[in-house]
Amino acid sequence: WGWRGWKGWTLLVWVAAVSPLLADGRRVRQPRCPSGCICTKDNALCENVRSVPHTFPPDNIVPCNLFLINYVLDFMKSPGGSFVHTPALQLLLFTANSFDLIDEDAFLGLPHLEYLFIENNKIASISPFAFRGLKALIHLSLAYNNLETLPKDVFKGMDALTKVDLRGNNLICDCKLKWLVEWMHHTNATLDEIYCSGPPIHQGKKINDLLPHSFDCITAEFASYQSLKFESISVEAFTFGKDQYVVFPQPFAGTCSFLEWDHVEMTFRTYDTIESTSTVVCKPMVINNHLFIIVAQLFGGSHIYKRDTSANKFIKIQDIDILKIRKPNDVETFVIDGESFFVIADSSKAGSTTVYKWNGNGFYSHQSLHPWYRDTDVEYLEISNKPHLILSSSSQRPVVYQWNRNQKQFDRRTDIPDMEDVFSVKHFRVQGELFICLTRFIGDSKVMRWDGALFKEVQTFPSRGSMVFQPVSVGKWQYAILGSDYSLTQVYLWDTKRGQLVPSQELNIQAPRAFSLVSIDGRVFLLASSFKGKTQIYEHLMIDLSN
Repeated sequence: WGWRGWKGWTLLVWVAAVSPLLADGRRVRQPRCPSGCICTKDNALCENVRSVPHTFPPDNIVPCNLFLINYVLDFMKSPGGSFVHTPALQLLLFTANSFDLIDEDAFLGLPHLEYLFIENNKIASISPFAFRGLKALIHLSLAYNNLETLPKDVFKGMDALTKVDLRGNNLICDCKLKWLVEWMHHTNATLDEIYCSGPPIHQGKKINDLLPHSFDCITAEFASYQSLKFESISVEAFTFGKDQYVVFPQPFAGTCSFLEWDHVEMTFRTYDTIESTSTVVCKPMVINNHLFIIVAQLFGGSHIYKRDTSANKFIKIQDIDILKIRKPNDVETFVIDGESFFVIADSSKAGSTTVYKWNGNGFYSHQSLHPWYRDTDVEYLEISNKPHLILSSSSQRPVVYQWNRNQKQFDRRTDIPDMEDVFSVKHFRVQGELFICLTRFIGDSKVMRWDGALFKEVQTFPSRGSMVFQPVSVGKWQYAILGSDYSLTQVYLWDTKRGQLVPSQELNIQAPRAFSLVSIDGRVFLLASSFKGKTQIYEHLMIDLSN
């Protein structure tokens, strides 16, 4: 009948007696007091009965009180609708029983029920449709049970309610109960003062005093969206004109593969390619509405291409000095005082990490930062509103360079202590504070914070086999994604209260090398390059935990 997990219970009802005459005027045999019951004019006390009594003695002409004690019923074998023979009931009372569940349609057949008391039991769970059909119910008491939450819209359709009693439960005021707070502010029913048993942020507070905005119920995750059937070593997203594009260098195929968004199929599709050799970076750079692509190659030299919009293709316009750039590993673009630059980190013993500057017609070598250090990564950032570069190297600790506005060159400023064997450095900001993610293939990767004079450690992350620790930001969510060649990729989310990153989710990507975000039509996608498997695309989805 809709109740499970109890040993015995008490039920109080008001019923209307049936007429003692049949339609043809013949007098029927008067019903006796049901077996196991003691009946008086106003009451019937029943013990160990297996169902709700259907008939009552003739002197029970007016509504009466029906008490059932040690109600014996096997729910799994009992048909629903135990009250279909007593549709005139106006009051039900269950108290001091052991059942722990109210199942759906538990009170089917009681259209006139006005008062329902389910108190001092052990109820811990209620079906969303437990009270379906009780349109006349005025007073509902679920006081002194073991409820921690209530299903959303459990009171739906009960428009006559004027009083709900939830006292004496252990209600957890989390997102699952946000709907109740919203309902309280829109209903005409009154609720007695009830207190939150948790979570810590609301523990001890009156639920009556909470507001819908007291709950932070929107979370997010990266959901698999599209798999691309090629391997890639890095990824870049960029805007040219009014359109968004992504480009993946494929070292084994020898191409820079450009993709665009298909607004009909809602997927990324091939846009164009640049043929190359052992490509490691395809870096886009837009200057004065012209698109340039810096194609860094391990063999055959590196080159610069320009998009010819009239011919609708890429044209090589320049070679990069092979004597300085022998084994490029990373490219970073930036603008200082309105002038456009890019820097190539060179990882060969004989090469030199070099800054190039746009002169209006092409790019020329502007500054060689240092030779012989086998740099693996370069990061451009501003520290105290001043342009800086951080170079990561396999032969020394990360070095910080600061832009000298008078000399228009970078000067070595400092290094980051106790951080040998850093493969790359990426930065992010939270509430104006500057942080960096430092990636190590062997040992611990770290997050450090700039304190005004130097970078200080905030967190460490075990990261055997990691070659990317990439911060990405989507709206209010600040993530850092730690890839690994030997385990699942870990996505961390910045916790403002703790002031550090906390685990958010895991992604299954083979040998990830880079991550980038692209926003299209109000949707945000995470692009993940894979050196040994399929390149992956994820969509950033927001989830309402109160639903």
